[in-house]
Amino acid sequence: MIKARLSNFLMILFVSSLMLNFNFVQAQSSKASSFTSSVIINGTSNLHDWDTKIEQLTGEFALNNSRQIQTLTVKIPVKAIKSGDKLMDKKTYETIDADKNPNILFQLTEPATPIINDDGNVQVTLTGNLTVAGVTKPISFKSSGKKTGGGGYQLKGIVPLKLSDFKMKTPTAMLGLLKTGDAVTITFNVTVSAQNLASLN
Repeated sequence: MIKARLSNFLMILFVSSLMLNFNFVQAQSSKASSFTSSVIINGTSNLHDWDTKIEQLTGEFALNNSRQIQTLTVKIPVKAIKSGDKLMDKKTYETIDADKNPNILFQLTEPATPIINDDGNVQVTLTGNLTVAGVTKPISFKSSGKKTGGGGYQLKGIVPLKLSDFKMKTPTAMLGLLKTGDAVTITFNVTVSAQNLASLN
């Protein structure tokens, strides 16, 4: 089993799809020297919708000889969640209780096999435990990808969550006049060009 560390866990899906698409005989790992990515948390309130970005992710994964994602751990520092609004960020950190729970953690519990369609599109479902605000819950989400015109890949997906599932109270502001909704979605989108793939390890 081969392990690799990434600065962005979404690359795991990309790497896995490439391995299958190029029919590598043995499990290997590769990295992209540069890529573009976006991870955004979207939510609602009684006044307006809102969004905030995740600016930092770290992860570790391992692939087995069947080219499955055998293990996967993703860590998100809570204070890497940024909206550009200091008050909103403060409310986010208070809701998660960032001092006691400095990280959001995802750990894979079932091996995941990326599926390459005849048209080259990629699909993979990840199932594991998500820990937020000190509470751990099982979660399963899908990712889909496609080849870009230049021979690279674009992968994206949406992860729906409820704050109440993790025993978090919905944040309020303006003396209670503004109250956020319970449901949020995490939307991720990563694009890697063929030219930016590093050589295989």
